[in-house]
Amino acid sequence: MQIPEHLSETIKSVHGEKGKLWLADFDQLLHHCEKQWGMTVELPSPFTLSFNFVAPAVLRDGTAAVLKLGVPCREFRTELAALRLYDGRGAVRVLAADEERGALLIERVSPGMMLAESELGDDDRTLAAAEVMRRIFVPAPDGGEFPSVADWAAGLGRLRQRYGGGTGPLPERVVSRAEAVFDRLLGERSRMQLLLHGDLHHGNILSSGDGQPGWLAIDPKGVVGEAEYGTIPLLLNQLPPKGQRDVIRRRVELLCGALGLDHARILAWGFAHVVLSAAWCDEDGVGDIDGTLKVAYWFEELLAELPSS
Repeated sequence: MQIPEHLSETIKSVHGEKGKLWLADFDQLLHHCEKQWGMTVELPSPFTLSFNFVAPAVLRDGTAAVLKLGVPCREFRTELAALRLYDGRGAVRVLAADEERGALLIERVSPGMMLAESELGDDDRTLAAAEVMRRIFVPAPDGGEFPSVADWAAGLGRLRQRYGGGTGPLPERVVSRAEAVFDRLLGERSRMQLLLHGDLHHGNILSSGDGQPGWLAIDPKGVVGEAEYGTIPLLLNQLPPKGQRDVIRRRVELLCGALGLDHARILAWGFAHVVLSAAWCDEDGVGDIDGTLKVAYWFEELLAELPSS
């Protein structure tokens, strides 16, 4: 099978030589999964493919499923572990998995429309996402199976290592402030630590019928942190062409009201995370660093507008 060129290039950019070997063996992996799990995979995939291969599948008994294949890595393992921990509460269920090969078979929800494609207005989309967050916010499990926000924040340290203590294409002022924000927020140990989805945005929330309540999450990264940090991907996704900063402000207000979260902490986490995302763009060779930093400046401005406590 021919993997789309953009997906192939992303896999090689992110995973290097390991990604090239995985691509070379892809047809064999796909055949193995079809045989192992007794299913037929729909090809070419009708889904938008970004970092992994994902396609609809049908099992011999007629069960509709989704096959997800990716280069075996920690992120795949934590996704699988998070879905198993959620166990269908606010997220799709795991039907089967082959951890060594990076293969995951999950339930296919119906109608399966992304929240991003719904006819709901932005306020209602935000509130729908807040309900999904409420259902999947669970206490962080013991054992260190999942990375923490502190582990993710180490990406800023790697940025400095790549540039001999400097910050490369990112402004020194912005990186220094993000490092300080991470240090301050991570140092406040009294905050409850949850297993967060880590990438809960409009494209990772699907409509569900079949007795399920409304919307279900897919594709969790699985990261341990406080609830406020878990809102950031939703704030950054599906922004309109104009008035983006005001949309972020409104979403923060709605999430705070629906989930009882701290307004200033969401904005501070948002700033630090967006700068980290820019560092990841540099590290992976994927993404728009300048466009990402523009969003970081919006978070700075929104923080500055908050009344002093």
